[in-house]
Amino acid sequence: MKKLALALALVSSCAFMAPPAAALETYEAKMEASDAASQARIDMLEAFGPKRLKPGQYVWRDVPASAGQERVVVSLSDQMAYLYRGSEMMAATTVSSGADKTPTPTGIFAVLNKKPMHRSRKYDNAPMPHAQFIDQYGVALHAGFNPGRPASHGCVRLPASFAKKLFTVTDLGTPVYIGA
Repeated sequence: MKKLALALALVSSCAFMAPPAAALETYEAKMEASDAASQARIDMLEAFGPKRLKPGQYVWRDVPASAGQERVVVSLSDQMAYLYRGSEMMAATTVSSGADKTPTPTGIFAVLNKKPMHRSRKYDNAPMPHAQFIDQYGVALHAGFNPGRPASHGCVRLPASFAKKLFTVTDLGTPVYIGA
């Protein structure tokens, strides 16, 4: 696999590392992802004001491509995902992550594969529209039911219209930080 060499911008006081060619689930990577999730909560307030999103809702604003590379930050404790372009928050959405028996992994990942429509081989041919795979085990960001709580088999389910937009702005190698 080719090594990914994307330089990431500084976001406030957090310095983000380059995305891995394979998932990083070390203690340090998990702490970095949790720090990114904490910072995203603050950045959302600055970008969108004091909004509280209900399950299935999202906010999105235009940020020019010249602002920098995209990255996704997921906060499992808040059941939220955030999209950055450079140091600017571009979007935020509610998510549904893995349930207790099938938790979503934490750490630093990268988009390894993208499929406009995928069907799960593990879970009864379940549809996974706008799937962006982040590990070799089938964990992905994709459109799916969003009840406002962890309910997936480990994937990060996104509102359908958000997943479609996200799919169009990310590339292979886009970093994905998943923090507790």
